[in-house]
Amino acid sequence: MASHQTDSKTTQEPHGLGHELPWLLPALLAGICILYFYLGSHSYPSFGAGLYFQIAERIGENGYALPKTIPGYTADGVPFAYPPLMFYVLAVILDVTNLGSFTIARFLPGLVTIVYLVPLYLFVRDLSGSRPQASLATLIVAVSPQLLQWHISAGGIVRAPAMLFALTGIYSGLRLFREHDVRWLVPSLIAFSLTILTHPMYTVFFVMSFLLLYVRFDRSLRGFLYGSLVGVGGIVLTVPWWGVVLTMHGSTVFAAAAGTHGGIGGVIPTMKGLLERQLNEPPFLSVWYMIPAVGCLWLVLKREFFLPVWLFVVVAAMGEPRFVFLIGALVSARFVFDGIARWLKDGVLVTLNREEAVTFSVVLLVTIGLSGGTLYAMGGLNAHAGSPSLPQFVDDGDVEAMAWAESNTSPSAEFVVLGDAAEWFPQQTDRTILVGPWGVEWKGHSQYRSQLRRFRQLSRCHSSYCLTGRLMQSQVHPDYVYVPKGTYTIRGMQRSQPSRMMMTMLSSSRYRLVFENEGVAIFEVADGWHPATPGPTKPLPM
Repeated sequence: MASHQTDSKTTQEPHGLGHELPWLLPALLAGICILYFYLGSHSYPSFGAGLYFQIAERIGENGYALPKTIPGYTADGVPFAYPPLMFYVLAVILDVTNLGSFTIARFLPGLVTIVYLVPLYLFVRDLSGSRPQASLATLIVAVSPQLLQWHISAGGIVRAPAMLFALTGIYSGLRLFREHDVRWLVPSLIAFSLTILTHPMYTVFFVMSFLLLYVRFDRSLRGFLYGSLVGVGGIVLTVPWWGVVLTMHGSTVFAAAAGTHGGIGGVIPTMKGLLERQLNEPPFLSVWYMIPAVGCLWLVLKREFFLPVWLFVVVAAMGEPRFVFLIGALVSARFVFDGIARWLKDGVLVTLNREEAVTFSVVLLVTIGLSGGTLYAMGGLNAHAGSPSLPQFVDDGDVEAMAWAESNTSPSAEFVVLGDAAEWFPQQTDRTILVGPWGVEWKGHSQYRSQLRRFRQLSRCHSSYCLTGRLMQSQVHPDYVYVPKGTYTIRGMQRSQPSRMMMTMLSSSRYRLVFENEGVAIFEVADGWHPATPGPTKPLPM
């Protein structure tokens, strides 16, 4: 790969926190600002983490030993094969504090999202040899909706720490391979082990990035041995987790999960998804997608291949926008400082000198980014096919309904919950949901897709006739059904429940209303009613 500024072998010499802080401060302040607006606009965390807290509680109840299954999510529960590190952290937090799950899920992911900006800044600083580029790239990451979606939301309890460990390890890998400094071997090994113990997808990102850093900066036998020590060492150090999982569930549990969330060959679907998202974004945010794309083309024309190759490998192997836009931020920063600024100076705004052109470009990009990031964090952007960004899966009505279910139903009661409140329901009520995809990926692609399809079909029902028909088709017989009223979400997509749902449920002999508030109705299913084997499939009324 051709040598250029972005791949400079001249590492920025550290001058202490006082020298780095002015360059890092804009990103940190942006991250703090976005977290502030997110907390102010979300009484409950966005998306779901009920299963994660259920796992943490199970670990605590199990004397901090790895549980075999997690109850509540489907009739038989789901296998516990998740990397366990953050669940142990949550178990400790729950044991030593009085904080509730909703509070932890609101605050903790956002705080870690701010912290991981530090290793990112250090990595870009040393990779590019430029503190201004590092500052801009880190700021872009801090405000990018594609990263905020996965890291500031409730599920960021696991994903944000995984990103922190991965970025720390990638930074130490850069120092290890480019400087041949064996002192970075142990930090790389520790970071890799922590990433393995946190999230499999970020582990894949770590491995791919580490390999590319080796190919770009080393390619020696010594570097190969260093990389092998990190890889093999990380696998060995994490034996206490995966060894126990293999003993309890066998090797098929990992293969089963690998087939449920995409895989190699995702270039076309990923690019198609990014294009569709761009078309749905407000026009002023289109630049967020265009700059990295044009920047990659510009780098290729300059025969500077490292960042474009890294971006292509991530798209091809993972197809996850969060990683695409992470590397895209590096491309954007490089392009702004050495591409756009020169174009503004030489081709368009001839009255500007280079410093003024750079300032103009940076201010424009930062303004767009911070505005978009803040709107996204507040739920003010259409991010889900016209649905608001960062939706809350539960509200006050759901919490009241779940408290009623916990206090007024048998511990053995089984529910079908319509809408995304189902993700939090078992953890909040200690009751079982019969339909839902969460955690089912460890049972294999077929079961995961089946549960996901059933959940979507049932949640889209807007009449008792549809609900009964879907339950019959699914061969599911709950004790209770939990019906949202008004606005709710299905896999993050906003829906509206029409009034006919309540009218038909109340008039049906199969369902008896046992609880109702402004946002939720809970119906007991009539005794003795069991779904019969359905005949030929035909369209059901909504």
